[in-house]
Amino acid sequence: MSAGVAVLALLGGVWYVTSPGGGGDVFAECRGGQIAGGSASIGGPFELVNGEGETVTDADVLTEPSLVYFGYTFCPDVCPLDTARNAEAVDLLAEAGHEVTPVFISIDPKRDTPEVVGSYAANMHEDMVGLTGSAEQVKAASQAYRTFYQAHDDEDPEYYLVDHSTFTYLMLPDHGFADYFRRDLTAEQVAERTACFVDKL
Repeated sequence: MSAGVAVLALLGGVWYVTSPGGGGDVFAECRGGQIAGGSASIGGPFELVNGEGETVTDADVLTEPSLVYFGYTFCPDVCPLDTARNAEAVDLLAEAGHEVTPVFISIDPKRDTPEVVGSYAANMHEDMVGLTGSAEQVKAASQAYRTFYQAHDDEDPEYYLVDHSTFTYLMLPDHGFADYFRRDLTAEQVAERTACFVDKL
């Protein structure tokens, strides 16, 4: 291949990955973190139970941009702070004209019944979707999102704690996983990064 042809091929490749509809990442400038294994490894189908006791799937719940968080209602400190931060971010996004759903998925199905998780979600935000399920359903959802949790229910059958990961996941309709937010980000930062994605839909 001549030098001229090589340059043309290189320029063609650059145009392809940066042009609309090409192989480029339209959300590249919005992303704040890298996921080992790639973003395609986060998220997937789930079947859980909502606060009304209805069995729902990811297709039923993630109908608009959503902030998905895995936690539990008996969590003494981390979960209330994180879900409150997500709720505040959703309100900031609404003020900017963006509809985003906050979702809380319990990783403590033993105590978090549909009624308990539904009440918890409603207290956090009027639009928050609270989800729970059987131990098998919760485990499958957790594995789909590559989250970690471990209950210490052998230590105290009533007031045990659950170790768990604390990322919030931004899920977009027709795109799936977009980005994750660490718990040290403020509501304003979460809202700003989320808006960047939503503006490009």
